Amino acid sequence: MSDLIAGTLLALGGAFTLIAGIGIFRMPDVFIRMHASTKVGTLGSGLIMAGVCVHFGDPLVIFKAILVVLFLLLTAPIGAHMIGRAALRIGIEPWGIKNQEDKPSEAKTSK
Repeated sequence: MSDLIAGTLLALGGAFTLIAGIGIFRMPDVFIRMHASTKVGTLGSGLIMAGVCVHFGDPLVIFKAILVVLFLLLTAPIGAHMIGRAALRIGIEPWGIKNQEDKPSEAKTSK
């Protein structure tokens, strides 16, 4: 039974990681790519580590897997924030901003 649970967790983690990779390839700008890589990539890695914990069951392996997941949860948002901030500083405009500036705003048209 534990092999089935571990296999399911590993397959789900691999699927989410694959989706993150496809999201990085398909998304239009750096900000949306960053979102796809950090959110789904962290979830996929966490599921893979959960599968490793279930498969091995050794307390030392479980402890190390928990440390890996905590490291990912702490560093992925910080890294994404720094990448987004650097992209804004060098002048990359977020996708869709130009379209919103061309439209008249609600405040200007209402009386």
